[in-house]
Amino acid sequence: MIAAGLPKLIVAADAEALAQTAAERVMARIGANPGRIAICLTGGSSPKKLYQLLGSDAWRDKIPWDRVHWFIGDERFVPESDPLNNMAVARAAFLDRNAPAGHIHPIPTTAENPDAGAQAYARELQAFYGADQLDPARPLFDLVLMGAGPDGHTASLFPGFPEIEETTRWVVGVPKANVAPFVPRVSLTLPVLASCYEMLFEIAGHDKRAILTRLLNGENLPALRARSFGETVWLVDRAALPEEIRGPR
Repeated sequence: MIAAGLPKLIVAADAEALAQTAAERVMARIGANPGRIAICLTGGSSPKKLYQLLGSDAWRDKIPWDRVHWFIGDERFVPESDPLNNMAVARAAFLDRNAPAGHIHPIPTTAENPDAGAQAYARELQAFYGADQLDPARPLFDLVLMGAGPDGHTASLFPGFPEIEETTRWVVGVPKANVAPFVPRVSLTLPVLASCYEMLFEIAGHDKRAILTRLLNGENLPALRARSFGETVWLVDRAALPEEIRGPR
């Protein structure tokens, strides 16, 4: 059974089709804004094919790199050279070869601790936005990319952790993770992630079937609580769908 009141669900045939659809939605949001554009990226495994696609010959020339700023929704508190670093994955896949250096906005992980990194990133976001209070009529981001972890976390907001209830701070330090890798994190909060025209979840693969089932059943998990001021979309591939709704090929 699918619970009522869920975000829009789009089903792609496989991981390649999912990345293609995600790229098209990224480009649609970019095309809708003739001015300065802000995209909030995500980490984890789901967006890697999308990032490779955006950096490919077929797509990179379509992006107005001089107008797009790239942020990230959460970061593992490890050096930028560490393979666990989320923004480093995006930089290697497509950003460093194409985006102006000043348009790439990583979460700082050289601060004394995750809280200090969170405070620094909040200041950077507020300077970009031009205010320290969010206006629902003027979203911070054009698009926020999101994922869902096996426990239902999104960004680095874990079920049952106090950071999920934060309503004042823009960015928080997360001293421990609920799932591997068990390193401290820095994460945007739900109200800041919600400040966008579109929030696009990518949920792909057999290993995401269990958590997608829980989300479709309406379980009160962070990935379900994350909603845009505008449109929220769950983009999933067939492999992630529960058996009862996947149907025949």
